Amino acid sequence: MSQTRLLDRFLEYVKIGSQADFRALTYPSSPGQLEVGKLLLKELHEMGLDESFQDEHGLVHALIPGNPAAPAIALVAHVDTSPESPGDGVKPQIINRYDGSDIVLEGSKKVLSPARYAELANYKGKTLITTDGTTLLGADDKAGVAVIMETAQRLLETPLNHGPVVLLFTCDEEIGHGVDHVDIPEMGVACAYTLDGGPAGELDFATFSADRADVTITGVNIHPSIAKGKMVNAVRLAGIFLERLPRATLSPETTEGMEGFMHPYEITGGVAQAKVSLLLRDFQTPALDQQENLLNEIARQIEKEFPGAKFEIKRTIQYRNMADGMAKEPRAVALAEQAMRNAGVDPKLTSVRGGTDGSRLTERGLPTPNIFCGEHNAHSLDEWCCLEEMEQSVNTVIELVKLWALERD
Repeated sequence: MSQTRLLDRFLEYVKIGSQADFRALTYPSSPGQLEVGKLLLKELHEMGLDESFQDEHGLVHALIPGNPAAPAIALVAHVDTSPESPGDGVKPQIINRYDGSDIVLEGSKKVLSPARYAELANYKGKTLITTDGTTLLGADDKAGVAVIMETAQRLLETPLNHGPVVLLFTCDEEIGHGVDHVDIPEMGVACAYTLDGGPAGELDFATFSADRADVTITGVNIHPSIAKGKMVNAVRLAGIFLERLPRATLSPETTEGMEGFMHPYEITGGVAQAKVSLLLRDFQTPALDQQENLLNEIARQIEKEFPGAKFEIKRTIQYRNMADGMAKEPRAVALAEQAMRNAGVDPKLTSVRGGTDGSRLTERGLPTPNIFCGEHNAHSLDEWCCLEEMEQSVNTVIELVKLWALERD
């Protein structure tokens, strides 16, 4: 029954389009995020959490009261989805008792195959939820949203000793603004946990440090009929710039583990001006300076080769490696590991090649590890998640709440 309810929650959330929009001038950046928040608020009130509210920024706040002698903790998930793939009109497919064969995504006739995604072989007999191949699924992070909401309802239905549990649902995490409007002192918690992770057992205690680089290339435009010796085509310069970026190293396609990368993800513009946006990522924060220096070296060289060309590089801080701040509250990771064991899950400490709201919360002084919730192939039309892993996540969080009830500040 409870697993069915968990699935129903998830399906309801993913059907609401809530992609973040990095071009928007509003917060949140898309109206669908407010719609998801309103639905969550309605459900929280129906659970009896009457003091829950959605603030002026769209963030949803709730408190499950508990033993005031125990430290309060927070559970955090984000309601927005990635802008990197189509995200409106999600039509999830449910595969009951997966048999290990190819999964046809009915909207596009693409195939989700174990030949390409070997981990699927580990999920025979499980319930999988996929896209139909035309949009992303939105398990990142609506799986986490569903896990937190189901956990809240079970805590309210089954009395047990626990401390206060703060629930926080954020907006615009996918574009680096998830916790811009979070008042950490007001939360009053010892630590927080994001529910925004992958396979069962993963416990992220470290992330990339992350910046964005926006490269503006200014050329010289003139009618092509009289362009000889005069035109400097910013579109061509953008191509040259991209060609000179490292490919055998420092690219997402060629790196893994603890290796960083520079990832060009968008190009816009015309002859007079073009813009290239890149993600800069490394587990060692000073390495981001080296990446910026390399971009500047490439730009200066192209300027020399093409008189009249001008490159401007603007670097924006996004988040920092959460490992740097985790020592402030060592119980955060230790108790999460024990909670997984108590729930029958083998914990695996991981350094995630990405970031969460927890990266920025930790940077701002609130240690926030990230707990698995069954997400796979995030940001992709091949995205899928596993219901049984979502259930294991719920059980882990309940065990975690019980363990924190035994602690004292």
